[in-house]
Amino acid sequence: MDKTNDPVYSTHVVEFVAVANEYCKYMEHASDIKGPELLKIMQRLLPLLYLKASMLPEFSPFFEDGNEKFVTEQDWQRVNYSLRKTFGSADDYLEILSGAPAMADGPVAASLSEDMSDIYQDMKNFLLLYQTGTNEVMNDAIWECRLNFENYWGQKLVNALKAIHYFNYSGEEIREADEPDEDSLYKTDHSDWFISKRQKDFRKGDA
Repeated sequence: MDKTNDPVYSTHVVEFVAVANEYCKYMEHASDIKGPELLKIMQRLLPLLYLKASMLPEFSPFFEDGNEKFVTEQDWQRVNYSLRKTFGSADDYLEILSGAPAMADGPVAASLSEDMSDIYQDMKNFLLLYQTGTNEVMNDAIWECRLNFENYWGQKLVNALKAIHYFNYSGEEIREADEPDEDSLYKTDHSDWFISKRQKDFRKGDA
């Protein structure tokens, strides 16, 4: 098969795949990296991920049903748990809700580990679908990833980067957090994830 002119193998897609794969590797091995070091790595990697995602070509979906999901709730919780321990006191930050800042009641509590776990969820699902080598599946994986970037995790990435910039240059010492309650983490209900619901809504809109 000649991949030269196949849009699913275009330069922008292949470059995004490489960055997404790098991001997932760091998320899956966060426990092996000290918090300040991981923050510096993410300061460089997140802008690149944002740039490459913004350059993904536009596709239309082949399939009416949603894409297969590989990242389970337990996978998400495992990554989140590891990141919370790694980031320590740098995990929590305040953020103005996107959409209408002037109308917001004020800053709300946010979490780097949650933001980055959500991004991981989408990146990992995308990579596993893309690696199938089936054009229709790869097409829909790219379509969904671009859609979710525009409407969901792109904003989370920007929010997280602001907090990371602060911690990297404030001189504030990052303290180790209390050991997260692993049992309480697994009681969190992620059975109806936002990304899955949004994907269904947009597919209906395309019908």
